[in-house]
Amino acid sequence: MPSVTRRYSKEEFARRGDLLYDKLIRPTFEPIHNGQFAAIDIETGEFEVDESEIAAGDRLRARLPQAQTWMCKIGSRYLRRFGYRVARKAGS
Repeated sequence: MPSVTRRYSKEEFARRGDLLYDKLIRPTFEPIHNGQFAAIDIETGEFEVDESEIAAGDRLRARLPQAQTWMCKIGSRYLRRFGYRVARKAGS
């Protein structure tokens, strides 16, 4: 699939993506689908949800080849987490 040229600044892209997430995804999919991925077209509001981030993105691009895709993880502020994290012990 050919790449899509971004048509918005990073700030506008994030603003639109967050707004659509709060409006469309959060009320319907949290907390039942926490940990799954949502691919959202920031221009149309169309989206796909899947356990696989690649599958969600691929299905959205199959429907909307020029989608301006904002990817997020349902129930999390982050798509990915980098770095060391201490696991909590049960009961602490």
